[in-house]
Amino acid sequence: VRIIDDGPGIPQDIRARIFEPFFTTKGVGEGTGLGLDMVQRILRQHQATIDLDSRPGRTEFAVRLPLEVE
Repeated sequence: VRIIDDGPGIPQDIRARIFEPFFTTKGVGEGTGLGLDMVQRILRQHQATIDLDSRPGRTEFAVRLPLEVE
């Protein structure tokens, strides 16, 4: 699954932190910073991964879910 937007991108200096609990670029009282942390935790429970590729005008999150064959 790929989620892509055409916004300003995620600056290089914060990319390593975007999945940290409570990390946000919003002001006090405007966001909890839990969204991507929760997404990553849920995906890990299902042995899935999420990757980021971002530059101005194009940010892509790629979610990879395991294929289970019985």
